[in-house]
Amino acid sequence: MRLVFAGTPEPAVPALQKLVESPRHDVVAVLTRPDAASGRRAKPSPSPVARFAMEHDIPVLRPARPNADEFVAQLSKLEPECCAVVAYGALLSERLLAVPTHGWINLHFSILPAWRGAAPVQAAIAAGDTVTGATTFQIEPALDSGPVFGVVTETIRPTDTAGELLDRLSMSGATLLATTLDGIADGSLTPVPQPQDGISVAPKITVDEARVRWDLPAHVVDRRIRSVTPTPGAWTMIGDLRVKLGPVTIDESADALAPGAIRADRDGVHIGTGSQPVVLGMIQPPGKKLMNAADWARGARLDESTRAE
Repeated sequence: MRLVFAGTPEPAVPALQKLVESPRHDVVAVLTRPDAASGRRAKPSPSPVARFAMEHDIPVLRPARPNADEFVAQLSKLEPECCAVVAYGALLSERLLAVPTHGWINLHFSILPAWRGAAPVQAAIAAGDTVTGATTFQIEPALDSGPVFGVVTETIRPTDTAGELLDRLSMSGATLLATTLDGIADGSLTPVPQPQDGISVAPKITVDEARVRWDLPAHVVDRRIRSVTPTPGAWTMIGDLRVKLGPVTIDESADALAPGAIRADRDGVHIGTGSQPVVLGMIQPPGKKLMNAADWARGARLDESTRAE
């Protein structure tokens, strides 16, 4: 099929690569978000999907307003039979959805109708789910509600961060998307409506929401930190310093600590929660690189009054 691929971040690249390599499909253009500022100098740079497309001589479309008349006309001139979507990052109008013959097919990183929205992987880890997956479905105006073509499942490991889980899903999901488009092309696949029960929503996680709440039970603290690693990144205040935190380990045998209380000794850096203490793994003080928490504590001059909040 003649395809336009829509996607922006790194997890979308494996799917694009899979389609570019497929002998059954022709990716005639890539649709991605406009170049965004990154790094200390805040210099605009192309998205990971745009970089891959440019390296493979695929035309890149970066409309600031994808639903504007100008872009609808531009896309129509390309005459795509189908548009494949992986984390593009913008809502699409009905006029835009109507352009390709077979519509827009989205790869979403959950088993729909669970965790519709922008952060399904983060939500699944934070909720303590043990299984998640990826789904291909037909996009319609409502959020992630269209009929489903296919599903793959993935076990959530006890120590998975959102980044690690998303890496695996991006690979298995890439194969799922290619298989789905093959089935649409040869007419062997028919989408099935999503069930009306089991719907849950996973909105984008803000930086403020990534702040650790030490009054929660240790297992909840652990899940929440892993769910926002590496993005947007868990953080807390220690004294007057805002520090980023890597995943923690629950210490079932440690002496109790009040929520937010810190104890640094030869066994590591413990912080109290609403249940058992947790042991910090990595920490990033302001203006410094990520470092081992025990190394940080040796130079931090902590005392009994120092708390994480």
